[in-house]
Amino acid sequence: MFDRLQKPFLTVETGEAYQPLRLTYDLFDMASLVKLLDHTDCVSKNPTANTWNLFWKGECDELHFESLDSFRRNTEHPVRLGSLMIKDDKFYINLPSFKRACLAVPFFNNLISNDIARIHHVDFINKVFAIDERLPHGFTELFKEEELDRILQQRVSDYHEIQELCEQAPTAEEAFNILKEFTSAEAKKRLPYAERYVFDMDPTIDPDIIFLSFYIFLRGRELVAIKRWLGESNYSVVDMIDETVEQVFGGMDLDIID
Repeated sequence: MFDRLQKPFLTVETGEAYQPLRLTYDLFDMASLVKLLDHTDCVSKNPTANTWNLFWKGECDELHFESLDSFRRNTEHPVRLGSLMIKDDKFYINLPSFKRACLAVPFFNNLISNDIARIHHVDFINKVFAIDERLPHGFTELFKEEELDRILQQRVSDYHEIQELCEQAPTAEEAFNILKEFTSAEAKKRLPYAERYVFDMDPTIDPDIIFLSFYIFLRGRELVAIKRWLGESNYSVVDMIDETVEQVFGGMDLDIID
């Protein structure tokens, strides 16, 4: 524990923990996307074909990072927020932190129309890194497609199984207890090293609700990773939920129904 406090985890320029992730978009109109990116001020084309850098300037200038109240931005050398790439009929956005992803998703949703490209999923890492730790080399090393898909499909299968049990329960109370036990057991599980979050871009749902859910999901994963870094090796999502509820309601003299 003391050693971890003496060796803080790696952070990016804008203050957040370094936790690399990749946003993947279904691409429907490559020519229109390329034209759009080439005419976007915060995006800069690279010499390599179909790759760009995303900078904290222009259309991205108003993005806010809470941890940077005293950060002095240099307009001559704007911070590089991430990189963009088109490959194999997919559009990818590579980012080094959860916070940047939570800001990037709604930003690009407003910038890019759904008939050009639409967000599908994000792959991310459930850990933080030491300052002197060897970092994974590229996203190929970080994210194994088969493993990520296996974890996702297992969770979908588990969800459908519980849904069926709830539907077959003789009473609403028993169905609630089945769901409660499943949720509690899932929250206590140790998170995998790498994980995938799939977006449900239902046109009937307010996008702000979808993006808020994404933020809450990633924020919880980030807190778990940091707590484990600080020595709480058994800290889980359920511990994070309990602490959050206590912080929000504990000082309000409210009785939270179990």
